[in-house]
Amino acid sequence: MKIKQFILLIVLAFVAPNIHAQFGKNCELRQVKINLINPGLEYEMALGANTTFDIKAGIQVALDPLLPDVYDELGVFPAVAAQYRYYYNFEKRQRNRRQIYGNSANYIAPAAAVFFPSPRTIANENVKGAFGYAGLVTGLQRSYDSGFNFSVDVGAGYYAGQFKGGIYPVANLSIGWIISEKRWCVGR
Repeated sequence: MKIKQFILLIVLAFVAPNIHAQFGKNCELRQVKINLINPGLEYEMALGANTTFDIKAGIQVALDPLLPDVYDELGVFPAVAAQYRYYYNFEKRQRNRRQIYGNSANYIAPAAAVFFPSPRTIANENVKGAFGYAGLVTGLQRSYDSGFNFSVDVGAGYYAGQFKGGIYPVANLSIGWIISEKRWCVGR
């Protein structure tokens, strides 16, 4: 099997379960959020009944893989991050009479981010250039009638850039407000 056919088969395996999805069942059509912890904007749009694409841009706290000891200190960098979220417990939350407004549910997601640090000196060497990661996370998101929203996820990702790549932990925390929404969620 050729590599292109193999990649197409993998993509179809992930997309096919969502083709039969009934729009309007669970996920919000779209929502724009302000993140206060990692200052920036976040946009989440529904792709199916239980799936969304979430993209955010702003200032983010992250590991700096260029440091001799990656876990020694965290860096603060401008970043763009994206996740393809599959929410797996909407039905259970509804059965337990919990709201699903604002995609309040647990999820798993392939995740990717690119960081754009300013030039800096590490080990007496001037370093510049972007770096990023791609990996898998699991997390939860909760939204309230006031618009208050938070999400947290953890996982692992392969970091790459102007250094020897490696697998490191990934953790994201968003706390903020939904400032614009297009509703179709039945769980409010």
